Amino acid sequence: MTPLPATAHEPASVAVWDRFVRLCHWSLATGFGANWLNEGGDPPHRWIGYTAVALVLCRVVWGVIGSRHARFSDWVPSPARLRRYLGLLLRGREPRYLGHNPAAAVMMLALLAMLLALGVTGWLTTTDRFFGEEWLEDLHRLLASIMLGMVALHVAAALFESWKHGENLILAMFTGRKRAAGDCIDADTAD
Repeated sequence: MTPLPATAHEPASVAVWDRFVRLCHWSLATGFGANWLNEGGDPPHRWIGYTAVALVLCRVVWGVIGSRHARFSDWVPSPARLRRYLGLLLRGREPRYLGHNPAAAVMMLALLAMLLALGVTGWLTTTDRFFGEEWLEDLHRLLASIMLGMVALHVAAALFESWKHGENLILAMFTGRKRAAGDCIDADTAD
């Protein structure tokens, strides 16, 4: 699908993800990647983890008070909307969304929750109560492996959706802009 040309009434692109959302996204991706490669638990690993937790908490606050497409109220789907979307996805008829589609929204929530779980389990391994506890270290490693799989699925889905809808979602996460063609669903009109 090729992008439609802009008309006098329709811009070629529209701002979707604000600067904080994009900075948070790429900072979390970079931090997780750095900690995956440096899994020894040394001070840089811990500080990157603490920074990631702080970023997730800031993102949660921004999800309440931030710009329109950053707010959870804009992109977190109802169970009914998620079921409808997944049914259309399975039939290859899923619509294009201006913000996150319902499946991507659930993945965003899962990724944020997993980063918090990684941060908490990592921090607990440094406390007097849990220092040296193998089960906790194993849990932390397991969560990191699950997170890696989730990241791979997230990237694959973004590439698939980019191909399916003819728009570069990876680039959109750098620029904050998406094609403004009239063939997309906005979260306000989805339910």
